[in-house]
Amino acid sequence: MAMASHNQELLSTEIVNRGIPDSGPYAGSLSFSVRVRRGLPDFLSSVNLKYVKLGYGYLINHGFYFITAPVFLILAAQIGKLTSCDFYLKFDHLNALSMIGLLGLIFYIHLDLNLKPRRSTYLVDFVCFRPPDELKTSKEKFIELARKSGHFDDAAIEFQQRALKNSGIGDETYLPKAIFHPGDHRKTLKDGREEAAMVMFGAVKELLAATKIKIKDIRILIVNCGILNTTPSLSAMLVNHFKLKHHVQSFNLGGMGCAAGVIAIDLARDLLSVYPGSYALVVSMEAVSYSWYCGNNIDMLLPNCFFRMGAAAMLLSNRYLDRWHSKYELKQLVRTHKAMDNRSFNSIHLKEDGEGKQGLSVSKDLIEVGGHALKDNITTLGPLVLPFSEQLHFFTTLLFRNSKPYIPNYRLAFEHVCILAASKQVLDEIQKNLELTEEYMEASRRTLERFGNTSSSSIWYELAYLEANLRVKRGDRIWQIAFGSGFKCNSVIWKALRNVGMPKHSPWFEN
Repeated sequence: MAMASHNQELLSTEIVNRGIPDSGPYAGSLSFSVRVRRGLPDFLSSVNLKYVKLGYGYLINHGFYFITAPVFLILAAQIGKLTSCDFYLKFDHLNALSMIGLLGLIFYIHLDLNLKPRRSTYLVDFVCFRPPDELKTSKEKFIELARKSGHFDDAAIEFQQRALKNSGIGDETYLPKAIFHPGDHRKTLKDGREEAAMVMFGAVKELLAATKIKIKDIRILIVNCGILNTTPSLSAMLVNHFKLKHHVQSFNLGGMGCAAGVIAIDLARDLLSVYPGSYALVVSMEAVSYSWYCGNNIDMLLPNCFFRMGAAAMLLSNRYLDRWHSKYELKQLVRTHKAMDNRSFNSIHLKEDGEGKQGLSVSKDLIEVGGHALKDNITTLGPLVLPFSEQLHFFTTLLFRNSKPYIPNYRLAFEHVCILAASKQVLDEIQKNLELTEEYMEASRRTLERFGNTSSSSIWYELAYLEANLRVKRGDRIWQIAFGSGFKCNSVIWKALRNVGMPKHSPWFEN
């Protein structure tokens, strides 16, 4: 009985108007049906203390060096009051040496942690690529081309039509032409490489023009793409095309889904600490032509309806002088990985159907699995970003088990939120559980409508939307949230270093 009530909490119902059928036993009568589907878990129902502890562990590790300064100053002030005679009378030689050794140790720890902290990581600038207008594909054109291709039966066409209608995607998203080739056309590495070259090279070229950075100054290169993994790698394609120096530290992240963009930022931050004073170029993309599914399995058709072309290029630095012309400073980054759970691991799976056609399979548990990952991620993030009053309220309700757990108001921690534009249903569920206003959701919803789900680059199109509308002011905190196969939920927090004016180039500008 308890298990049944638990499952009921994770289900949501929707009454669907089917219209008036022309034939059958109910011809001429208004017909309705009830659709039952899984939803996000109620964030108020449980709080995993393991992730609360993890968050405070991060906070203590980052803040330890602040403790050493007042301790050292108090001891120094007390000793400073002693004259040489007082010191000689109160301490013998052994105690004096011990006291001096203790002071020296505290002073060393303070200098080591405080004067040589981990360098700040700055986002100098970023660019989102907008494909050419001839690749724009409306929902109506999508269905028309899918039907003409001969790849799908009537049931598959009808399913994609329904999915597109409720997707939140508009009529100006971009798709490569190769996916709709008629006949027995199979996706090829050539199609994938051509699409990757278009979006990657285009984004990086615009970024170099915007920042005026010389190619020889880029020491670190990281490319992430979920499905397409070529030999030579995508990062090698960039090195070859732009003629990066032979000593560039090149990395290619694959198979990590839509959350890989934040992982790439995390890797860039770590590498910049190893190579201080360097520039890191991060490119996030997905090759739609290589993840496209040409079969009729319903659970493998959803990615066709949501994924669209796009890429983002980011330039990061930890040089002190770059702070003055960078847009943002990286403040926090929290990654949550749930692959130890089988349902999470299998929620998004690349596989072949019975006819050997490859595609992404999306489990019915995806929304629920993603909700648990999000809950664990924000529970860890909370102690790092929330004001003290919200943390106190949270702990008060947590200690008194007879009261309902309190989910902190994350709107007090951020001025802007960029949630991966996966689908309308995902955005609706997150908005409801985090009690976000439409203003917070605007960038995500507009990005989904205009560009669709561009995978790991989606959160950058959302930040570009905020910039294009002059929303970002000095001191504003931006929360980017991304989800991906595994299952992963990653958060990154940026702080605006200045009022971000109208950019010269933006994917949101028509001309």
